Amino acid sequence: MTTGGPKTDSRWPALIVLCAGMLMIVLDQTIVNVALPAIDEDLKFGQAGLAWVVNAYLIAYGGLLLLAGRLGDLVGHKRVFLIGLGVFTAASLLCGLSISSEMLVVARFVQGAGGALATSVTLGMVVTMFPKPDEQRRAIGVFSFVAAAGASIGLLLGGVLTDAMSWHWIFFVNIPIGIVAALAAVRLVPDSPGLGLREGADVLGALLIVAAVMLGVYTIVKGEHYGFGSVHTLALGAVAVALLVAFVLRQRHATKPLLPLRVFRSRNVTGANLVQISMVAGMFGLFFLGTLYMQLVLSYTPLQIGLAFMPVAVAIAVFSVSLSARLNTRFGERNMLILGLVLMLVGMVVFTQVPVDGSYVADILPAVAPVGIGMGLAFPSLMTLAMSGAAHDEAGLASGLVNTTAQVGGALGLAVLATTSTTYTSSLLASGVGRLEALTSGFHLAFWISAGLVAVALALAVFVLRQVAVSRDAQPVLVH
Repeated sequence: MTTGGPKTDSRWPALIVLCAGMLMIVLDQTIVNVALPAIDEDLKFGQAGLAWVVNAYLIAYGGLLLLAGRLGDLVGHKRVFLIGLGVFTAASLLCGLSISSEMLVVARFVQGAGGALATSVTLGMVVTMFPKPDEQRRAIGVFSFVAAAGASIGLLLGGVLTDAMSWHWIFFVNIPIGIVAALAAVRLVPDSPGLGLREGADVLGALLIVAAVMLGVYTIVKGEHYGFGSVHTLALGAVAVALLVAFVLRQRHATKPLLPLRVFRSRNVTGANLVQISMVAGMFGLFFLGTLYMQLVLSYTPLQIGLAFMPVAVAIAVFSVSLSARLNTRFGERNMLILGLVLMLVGMVVFTQVPVDGSYVADILPAVAPVGIGMGLAFPSLMTLAMSGAAHDEAGLASGLVNTTAQVGGALGLAVLATTSTTYTSSLLASGVGRLEALTSGFHLAFWISAGLVAVALALAVFVLRQVAVSRDAQPVLVH
């Protein structure tokens, strides 16, 4: 245990507090999707404007994660976590009170900024609080459950709140949770001083990376509207890449870089983030388009869709919280990640076969069950590998990087798969194919692409990642 850290018996309550704050923010990313029709009816967004309820949050969240993680290393993880929790909670109140579309979009942008501050440092705090490998594996298992299962829980909770009350309550529910989590964090979460802003106060670098990621996410989420081969998309994408290159060059020569490039010397840190981009791209597309399949083809209600995905949350809970630590200790994180990705791939291939008149027990459950088990095995292993090569004073940076690659992968996967599915469906409709058959065929194509993305992640895990060898009391080291 680090000097000045919490007593051993207080760390697990602190972990619960961190995960409660994390869960609130993760839920928000999917709970809103279910309520979009009700929001549109009330605030009169229009089809084009309604997307900004999601996009405003994603752009702020994805754009600030990396910077927020580094700020945690510099000024203290707990301080950044509390600021983020406060901003997110206050913005949630503004979202719920919104009386116009403009007010809601601005509030969602601020909410995304608060979410980035809070979640960017959470994994780094978990790793710092639990330095011993056995305890760290259990703690990361709990964290991974929250991060991975929150999406499916959000679909269920969003359906319940929207049907039983109103869309305003999907935001109001955050307020008591945020207040209680903040008060508990002040008391239970250990405070560790940061390195100081002088160790990484690269203002120009901060502006470049925030602009690059925000513009990149914007380009991806709007690519579906303008077309990925359009001048608009290609021009903005080129600018985003140029900003990113300028940031990298700045970090190579800056005296106090915001992002020390040495973090990428770790094969596992770099490899795990590449695995995550591809894996999350496939998973986001699967959940989003799977939801549309159940809604548009099978005519499921929001509540039924949430219940349909509940086996995923249950499987993730059982494997990530109860079993992953023991399995990783016995067989190794890399091996369990590979097994998890294989199971996810199997579930996705099953999803490619869902028929127009599909039933839940015969067609959907056999797909979501292996996906849930695979996620429960893969996410804790991936988080451990992604953090294994990070130095103690760069834990926040590594944590922010993991969250950033997840957001970029999710946005990219969602945009590409939704565009592909929509384009193929439209071509089938134009050729005279029935609506339900065309929709299902479009979803099949997207599910095959999702499976391909997970297959890429599997190949990266096999050929790039190395196993982490640990003793019970030692810090993780890489096997060369």
